[in-house]
Amino acid sequence: MLVKAGQRLRSVACATEVMVVRAPKDEVELTCGGAALVPLETPAADPTGVPEGSEGTALGKRYADDESGVELLCTKAGAGDLACNGIRLPIKGAKPLPSSD
Repeated sequence: MLVKAGQRLRSVACATEVMVVRAPKDEVELTCGGAALVPLETPAADPTGVPEGSEGTALGKRYADDESGVELLCTKAGAGDLACNGIRLPIKGAKPLPSSD
């Protein structure tokens, strides 16, 4: 899937919704709970469920992968884990502030 910054996507496996903050140059496979993310406008179906042991997504957190160049902002929390090309996306940490000695 070729994604663009500002694009809104949702999971078909759970309630997760995300917005693309930074889009990669190449096509990527974005998934949540093992199922591909779809555009937000796609009609909702019954959630398919998520695999056992998923940590889920947290509202307002950014999930990023420096290797692929994708960054997603969670706009609605859910039970599935976000992944890009089969690799789980970790929560992006805050930038450390410079010391004020």
